[in-house]
Amino acid sequence: MSDFLQISTTTEKKEDAERIARVLVERRLAACVQIIGPIDTTYWWKGKVERNPEWLCLIKTRGDLYAEVERTIKEMHPYEVPEIVAVPIVEGLREYLEWVSKETGPKN
Repeated sequence: MSDFLQISTTTEKKEDAERIARVLVERRLAACVQIIGPIDTTYWWKGKVERNPEWLCLIKTRGDLYAEVERTIKEMHPYEVPEIVAVPIVEGLREYLEWVSKETGPKN
């Protein structure tokens, strides 16, 4: 497991993305969540190709918090099967990663 992750999820409504971002940061499960959009998404769903605008959340967190981040997103997300994909951060500015570490998990 990587020490740090960038997790992405998408939502249909900006309000859902904002709510997920706020809860993840307030619970200290993420140091930062960037919301990008709207973006155009094309995908297969229930046997047909769909195309819809979505909002992309880029979540910066520690690797050991992945399970809790996933659980929180699934509880809040309106989609039947939400995108929740984690990419390891293999390199990054040391000071930034120290900040991510400091701002996530239990507050000292």
